Amino acid sequence: MKAKVLVTYKPGVLDPQGQTICEFLRNRGESRVCDVRIGKLVEFELEDMPREKAERMLDDIGHTLLANPVIETYEVVLP
Repeated sequence: MKAKVLVTYKPGVLDPQGQTICEFLRNRGESRVCDVRIGKLVEFELEDMPREKAERMLDDIGHTLLANPVIETYEVVLP
């Protein structure tokens, strides 16, 4: 089973990479780009297991290892 954990900054947290890309795009004439936020995508290849067990495991990994709960949020994505 393939699964993903998406990690992004919480709203209101400064995203200097996203701001740099947004400014670059505006300077190129892409005036319709309002904001850019950068995050992390972590992909997992899991052995067969019940969906609920995989979700609990990845939720724990996201909370304890992948995301800084002060400034980031995460989302578990299962097929």
